[in-house]
Amino acid sequence: MNESLLALPLWLDLTLSALVLVGAGFTLVGSWGLAKLSDFLKRLHGPTKATTLGVGCVLIASSLFFSVQDGAPSLHEFLISVFLFLTAPVSAHLLVKALLKGSPALRPPLPQAPAAAAAAAARGEQDPPA
Repeated sequence: MNESLLALPLWLDLTLSALVLVGAGFTLVGSWGLAKLSDFLKRLHGPTKATTLGVGCVLIASSLFFSVQDGAPSLHEFLISVFLFLTAPVSAHLLVKALLKGSPALRPPLPQAPAAAAAAAARGEQDPPA
């Protein structure tokens, strides 16, 4: 094995380890949310929020490692991060727009006014009058 790989300073080794662990944790939580949450809008938060942050942490760790290892800034990971952080919110926005224009059965319920919801509950109705 190359000796220069083992000659990282302790602070860098700890920083890289922390970034990879935090990134793996966020990615795991985002993936779990995608698999376990009940409806489309809830499932959308997993990949667009937590998983994006997790992959971003791992990319930052990789960029730091190769920048120190090669002695020059590593731009590949930076470009991937920029692409990821620009496309994830745009794709989530477009998915929600498509949902709202699509089937009415898939749309989330509209929020109810507190007075109308209380009156409907007092009458024993499920939905308040429109």
